[in-house]
Amino acid sequence: MAFEYAGDGALDYFPCRYGKSKLLFRGPRRALEGEFIAAMGGTETYGKFVAEPWPALLEARLGRPVVNFGVLNAGIDVFLQEPQLAAASKAAKLTVIQLLGAQNMSNPYYAVHPRRNDRFLRASNQMRTAFRGIDFTEFNFTRHMLGALKQREPEKFEFLVQDLQASWVQRMKTLLTKIEGVKILLWMGDYHPPEMADPLGAEPLLVTERMVDELRPLATEILRVEPSVMARSAGTAGMQFSALEEPAAAMVPGPMVHREIAEALGRVVPRYL
Repeated sequence: MAFEYAGDGALDYFPCRYGKSKLLFRGPRRALEGEFIAAMGGTETYGKFVAEPWPALLEARLGRPVVNFGVLNAGIDVFLQEPQLAAASKAAKLTVIQLLGAQNMSNPYYAVHPRRNDRFLRASNQMRTAFRGIDFTEFNFTRHMLGALKQREPEKFEFLVQDLQASWVQRMKTLLTKIEGVKILLWMGDYHPPEMADPLGAEPLLVTERMVDELRPLATEILRVEPSVMARSAGTAGMQFSALEEPAAAMVPGPMVHREIAEALGRVVPRYL
């Protein structure tokens, strides 16, 4: 998902950095001390267009600091390559890790931007050989590219997906070994309105139960939250954005989805505090 930082008429996210990190997290900046909870994830955790994303709601519910380490447009690569996040998990009492899709990571077929993992940079020779006749210069984002490949070359696309899924599992295992302490994996189900189903599948894209099951030995707990039909159908109600941002706002979870996630975590997290 391609979203920039706040523009005219949008929320002020108080973007901040921690340590020597080049990543911009949602602020205000917090002191990484005491018994805080670390919340790691992508655009959904960051809470684009939402005044109170689920980390803020969970903090209010628990009465304990929850530091938002959500990164816009992040995939697994962002968290694997950022040493500051591993250090934060070591200092945190507990870390909640949002499961991200398998499409936004560099792999033998294509490369993504190191910080904005939704950005497609280039296809490898292996990719060009497998998908002859495809002009990869027409793609800027991974979702657009994969959607086009599925439509034009469905059989070859399935082989690509299998490789992406295998890479996702291995990369998640590596990430989980780097993160210390209590680790709760947040499996956020599809939050789009039912009528806006993606031909690539539900969020997180290309992630299956079998893949998540392989991670169970490395996680303290896996929490699956399926947003209600009411929350998914709420559209952009309660979101804050400029007129030009409305299409983008319709693609991310709204306040009701964030509340349901915070409520679900609020029932699980206290067991580990």
